[in-house]
Amino acid sequence: MAEIIGVRFKSVGKIYYFDPDGMQIEKGSRVIVETTRGIECGEVAMANREIDEEALVKPLKKVIRVATQEDLQRVESNLRREKQAFGICQEKIEKHQLEMKLVDVEFTFDNNKILFYFTADGRIDFRELVKDLASVFRTRIELRQIGVRDEAKMLGGLGVCGRPFCCSTFLGEFQPVSIKMAKEQGLSLNPTKISGTCGRLMCCLKYEQDAYEELMETTPRVGSMVRTNDGIRGQVVEVNLLTGQLKIAPEKDAAAAKFYHKSEVVVLRGERKPKIESLEPEDFDSL
Repeated sequence: MAEIIGVRFKSVGKIYYFDPDGMQIEKGSRVIVETTRGIECGEVAMANREIDEEALVKPLKKVIRVATQEDLQRVESNLRREKQAFGICQEKIEKHQLEMKLVDVEFTFDNNKILFYFTADGRIDFRELVKDLASVFRTRIELRQIGVRDEAKMLGGLGVCGRPFCCSTFLGEFQPVSIKMAKEQGLSLNPTKISGTCGRLMCCLKYEQDAYEELMETTPRVGSMVRTNDGIRGQVVEVNLLTGQLKIAPEKDAAAAKFYHKSEVVVLRGERKPKIESLEPEDFDSL
């Protein structure tokens, strides 16, 4: 077992493990640590605890110190400088007529590097822009292209549900989302109804997917042949996964379909009539 603390560098970001080096550090404290980007100031999201060494990526870097008042003042100063740098970079982008959108600017704690995050439709030749920025700030400059989901996470906003974006409030990392999830949950395949503000499939499609997959294992699928508890043999033509209600069309009189609960039917193994689904081509546009 190894003693660790968890540190994050953004309000809703990934948690990284560090060696507390014998210090007892409370959750919410600010600490100075060494990262791949240099010396950084982060917030403790996980107080001292022991975890299995096999779960760690070694070597584990040690905490340099708990942030002092001077360190916190430096962080505040960097935040003010980031706002100024944002405006300067905007002017330089317009000067060079680059088709890119500046999203965020970040100073490392030790001021050895400034990171500019931007979005663009394709590859951008920003070599001249980097030279201009380096001449102004006289430090290392890094321009990093990000995707639209990362942009939404950084900027924040309100989703179609009326609540703040999940990615900017509690989702530390993005989860893979597929059109298959929307289909299995019985949602419309219209992109405008299942896409978030960022234009990608909504992250919340992932939340209930495990429950739907579990229900699908215990619920007869559309097209299955079943026998009901009152002796009727028929085909499943409609399924409500959440309630367990099935619409059964009798084999002898398909027009006399009735509803049964899944506990009231038995699937006739090996007997299934294929269900042909028709999807409009526009359903898949922009996905």
